[in-house]
Amino acid sequence: MEALKAEAIALLKQLISIPSFSKEEGETAEAIANFLIKKGVAPQRQGNNVWAYLTPFEANRPTIWLNSHHDTVKPNTGYTKDPFLAEEQEGKLFGLGSNDASGPLVALIATFCHFLGKDLPFNLILVASAEEEISGSQGISSLLSILPPADLVIVGEPTQMRLAVAEKGLLVLDATVKGKAGHAAREEGVNAIYLALNDLEKVKAYKFTKVSPLLGPTKVSCTVIHAGEQHNMVPELCRYVLDVRVNELYSHEEVLYELNSELSAELIPRSMRLRSSSLPEGHLLHEVGKSLDLEIFGSPTLSDQALIPYPSAKIGPGDSARSHTADEFIFTQEVKDGITTYISILENYASLYLQTKHPQ
Repeated sequence: MEALKAEAIALLKQLISIPSFSKEEGETAEAIANFLIKKGVAPQRQGNNVWAYLTPFEANRPTIWLNSHHDTVKPNTGYTKDPFLAEEQEGKLFGLGSNDASGPLVALIATFCHFLGKDLPFNLILVASAEEEISGSQGISSLLSILPPADLVIVGEPTQMRLAVAEKGLLVLDATVKGKAGHAAREEGVNAIYLALNDLEKVKAYKFTKVSPLLGPTKVSCTVIHAGEQHNMVPELCRYVLDVRVNELYSHEEVLYELNSELSAELIPRSMRLRSSSLPEGHLLHEVGKSLDLEIFGSPTLSDQALIPYPSAKIGPGDSARSHTADEFIFTQEVKDGITTYISILENYASLYLQTKHPQ
């Protein structure tokens, strides 16, 4: 076990040292595949996504995916350290992507390798996905027609090994309010800005009624606004953007319907892909979480969960507050402890599954 953890830390350092911005993850995909090959695994690859089966697939067994991503955002200007150096100081491993999400990824890879040669009552598939940071079309969503459906997806993201059983979705709406152009010096036209202000007052005060015990309320915010080109012309159009963070009690379609009924603007969704998610009540992972005394919570941040149409939960070493920050880091002990917890999750899941299948 200690040797496996040391290998995971070495792989983490290697991944940090390789630039892997979204859509440019080819070298980290190769590094992950080579690591698996050395462990006796036969990985498969499409684009920059890498996956592997623990054992030959058996259709009569449930299926669990272990998924995390190996792309990163670009380093921000606040870095004081080389983002690709993988520098270790006082138990902290610094480097771009160390926390989000190469730390969780290598912990899942080590967990997968731990079970090589062991008999599990379910199919286990490791999925190292690309383009997570941009929710790209060539990331996890491109594998949904290739991989077998999952009964559970464990998504590796930095949650301090707390179990996120729900995650907010994102709906971005482009809004257009139409007035009538006119000269500002005369009482002409209908000012689209003033019409939009009526909308924005409603947006500011609007409350969605269904409040989630895990994710809280669905929240709408205006984040961008633009109107007018000349100081002496009453603007005909005012455009604004709504950012809607959607809890698991609403579909995107329901949110769009409610806002359309309240606002005068024409609302056009940029995408309906990034859905909220939740682990269904009664799913076996709830019992596993309780048995391991894992803290249960709802996550406000997006991950590949938004694109995965199967029961899923998000958990991993590291802290979401460090993601995308200057001098990003993860504690090496967090990664090692994460491996232990991941293994316990799968062992307990297997035990509880066998008990429900063959009750004493």
